[in-house]
Amino acid sequence: MARVMAVCNQKGGVGKTTTSMNLAAYLAMFGKKTLLIDFDPQYNSTSGLGVKFPSEETIYHALLAGVAPERVIKPSYLSNLEIIPASPDLAGALVELVNLPEREWYLRKFTEKVSPWYDFVVIDSGPNLNLLTVNALVAADEILVPIQCEYFSLEGLSQLLDTVNLIKTNLEHDVKSVSALLTMYDKRERLSREIAREIRKRFPDYVYEVEIPRSVALAEAPSFQKPIMLYAPQSPGALAYERLAREIIEGKRLTANSEYGEEIHPQHPFDIVR
Repeated sequence: MARVMAVCNQKGGVGKTTTSMNLAAYLAMFGKKTLLIDFDPQYNSTSGLGVKFPSEETIYHALLAGVAPERVIKPSYLSNLEIIPASPDLAGALVELVNLPEREWYLRKFTEKVSPWYDFVVIDSGPNLNLLTVNALVAADEILVPIQCEYFSLEGLSQLLDTVNLIKTNLEHDVKSVSALLTMYDKRERLSREIAREIRKRFPDYVYEVEIPRSVALAEAPSFQKPIMLYAPQSPGALAYERLAREIIEGKRLTANSEYGEEIHPQHPFDIVR
């Protein structure tokens, strides 16, 4: 069964999609069969990887129109990486799910069907705390929280941890781990260093060792429909996401369970292009 990881934060602009795309790409580079589910109505992961698809074959249609998983799973140009695209139709699911029974479990039921086919399932969620985000949290066994290095991020992580506790209490879904990832970090700026130090002080068991730097290459790569590993493989941002994938595979921040963790054998980035 796959490790299912939701990339979530109630705040926008913190690097959720950048993290989802590049983490999935590096997991694939390390030989892990990986599925990226774009669960954001803005569908930035879909466009950022240049995935083409018929308009009726997205995650929305899999959840609410009964389309088979095999029809919505699309190949990427990287070996070991597949993606389920999103579209603006997904915004309609917020309305359609409201009156349905077990409305919080639709994505979970879907991921349980496909997880035996993969080593990792990465879910890119939207920036709001709504029914779609709750579906992503319930579907996940692990939650990765990108946190921009600014003061409001401390409050955002606390709120998300409260939400996870509410899901555990009210929906009886026990997430195995919640981990934070510092993004847009600039070691030259005192503010970045202070925020990183404060977050690690307040949440010592939750923060990955690697920091994702503020990087022009990371911002440019989606416009070329490439992950950073193919656009600028030796850039600081690329090396940081490679290290993040290593930390996740090795299970360094799984504080609530220790069953994961293994040796990893990377391939050269260009060796995994189809």
